[in-house]
Formats: sequence, structure tokens, C-alpha cells
Amino acid sequence: MKNLNLQAVMIDLDGTMVDTIGDFEVALNRALTDLNIPTAHRGLIERGIGKGSEHLIRTVLLHQLALPEVASHQHEVEQLFTPVWKRYEHHYLSINGEFSKVFPGVIEGLELLKGMGLPLACLTNKPLSFTTPLLKDKGLSAYFEQVFGGDSFERKKPDPLPLLKTCEALCSSPPLTLMVGDSSNDAQAANAAGCPVVLMTYGYNHGEPIQNTPALAWLDSLDQLQSLGIKELS
Repeated sequence: MKNLNLQAVMIDLDGTMVDTIGDFEVALNRALTDLNIPTAHRGLIERGIGKGSEHLIRTVLLHQLALPEVASHQHEVEQLFTPVWKRYEHHYLSINGEFSKVFPGVIEGLELLKGMGLPLACLTNKPLSFTTPLLKDKGLSAYFEQVFGGDSFERKKPDPLPLLKTCEALCSSPPLTLMVGDSSNDAQAANAAGCPVVLMTYGYNHGEPIQNTPALAWLDSLDQLQSLGIKELS
């Protein structure tokens, strides 16, 4: 690949830098248990990750409330959303990072980018109150000049707004700001914002092969970014 001249880089969190499926699973199932709703299997939870916690909760509730053992209760998803969200938030904050781990190659990839002098932003749909402690717990905070969560802007990815706002904060031009993610949400947002995008192969993409989503490259490890010939555009 030819040299990729950049002014800055935006990096997603869940499924891109940190394997957080364990945190999601524990916090959400504890919330469901609190409200006497059957717990959800990991595959269902994984398919719901990527569009924010609200989407995840609604996805899981829609599935769980359709189960034969609870369908007769005539529960509505929106009636239960707020109480589940409150219990989920409580449990997530109490275990944040305990059941998650940084993916191999992430630290090396971040060191590579910082060594080039590129300003970095963490841009995730995860609530900021979950994001900031997790980055600190995993030793990732120091790499980022900016950190934005799913509640930092009026809209979340796959809307392009968070990417455009992050470019403003980084003082970079969208065509010269790389988005690194793990799902079609990241790619759709990047394409709409006019940003180049690279996707990781190991993340959460709603159960679909990430290679089906157009991107500059699909990488197995963040330290493989060096294969793109990234250079800081001064």
C-alpha cells in the first residue's frame, strides 16, 4: 500500500482496543436477574454491541421478552428499558474492566502512532462514564489527546457527526484523519464523514464477517498499522 499521509487518528474502543464482551455479559445479566428477566447468552450480547448501550439493552430485551417463558407477561421493551438501564449502569460501573482485556498488539500500535507524532482520539459509542475509567484501568489514557463517548455528541456512530466533531477537536481535516474500528458502524460513519477507515478482524460486527465491509485494510492486530505506510502530514 502507498504511504498514507495523516494529520490524526481516531480509534474505537470496544472490540478494537479492548475485548469487553465479559464486562457487557456480566453487567447486563446481573441487571436482568435483578428484574427477574432471563439472562442472555454471549452471542446475543455480542451482536448487540456497537451502537451504544441503549441499543444493546433494547436488542437483548426484545429477544428475552419473546421467550416462551416470559412472552405471556406482555412486557413492553420500552416499559422495562429504564429500570434495566439503571441496574445495568450500576453493575457496569462496579465491574468496569474486571472482565475485559486489551487485545494483543494494541499497545504496540498506539506506541507506533504516538512515535509518529500523530494526535490520537478515542471515539466510542460507549458512555463516557464507562469509557474514561476503562481507559485508565487498562493503561491506555495517556495515549489520547481527546476522548469522546456515545453521549458526548447529539448522535452516535454510524452517524458521521461524532467523527466530524472529533476532527474539529483534533484540528484535523476528515480526509486526513484515519478511523480505526471493528464494525460496519465505524465504516459507515467514516465514509459519511469523508475519513479513511481501517477495520480490525477480531472485534464485534453484529455477527457478520468484517471483510464484507469496504475499508482501506482489515488488520489482525493494531500494530499492523505500520504496513499501511502511515506518515504524519506536517
